[in-house]
Amino acid sequence: MDLASLLALILNVKYELVMYYFSEVRNDGSLHAHIAKYFAQNSKLRDSKAEYARRIGWYAIARILKPATIVETGVAQGMGSCILSLALMNNAKDGAEGYYYGTDIDPNAGGMYSEPYSSFGEIIYGDSIQSLKELNVTIDLFINDSNHDFDYERSEYETIKKSLKQESFILGDNSHVSDSLRNFSIANNRQYVFFREVPKDHWYPGAGIGISFMRQDI
Repeated sequence: MDLASLLALILNVKYELVMYYFSEVRNDGSLHAHIAKYFAQNSKLRDSKAEYARRIGWYAIARILKPATIVETGVAQGMGSCILSLALMNNAKDGAEGYYYGTDIDPNAGGMYSEPYSSFGEIIYGDSIQSLKELNVTIDLFINDSNHDFDYERSEYETIKKSLKQESFILGDNSHVSDSLRNFSIANNRQYVFFREVPKDHWYPGAGIGISFMRQDI
């Protein structure tokens, strides 16, 4: 799989380890049951099917990096929140504790984010940029999935810049929409790569992950 090869190269790990983590999240029966139950209880989503898509990349990155703090802007139903918190849950079993913060302007966002996943994080409601300004933490893994307007997305990255360390990773969940993360990376001496997903037999043409990081050897 191309995404696994890309992550193995970026994270300097074996391809087989990335594929193992892909399999770990795909085959987690508790997560599948949790999402299915939420869908069944919501009439608008009753016929929906959980498709993790590029979020398996988020999961693998979180499992490999073992971040102490993950921040995601734009929670929506909360599937990404659950997947990231599952990574933290499994990291904790490996002795690496971590915590998740999600932000969303919609006070009804995150309906899916409940126990046991919510034991590993919380959702902050309000404008994401304002929430980021008030969030006094060092960020190991940041995921932008909120407003993909170029200027808004750029403002998120500029806001968190002071909270990043050299090893921190930034993911742009819809970097096919905006080149904000690429521009931010170039301006701040960070490496940037983009992976485009290509859905099979689906009406949606696919999105992509922008990945921003600092190489330790240059």
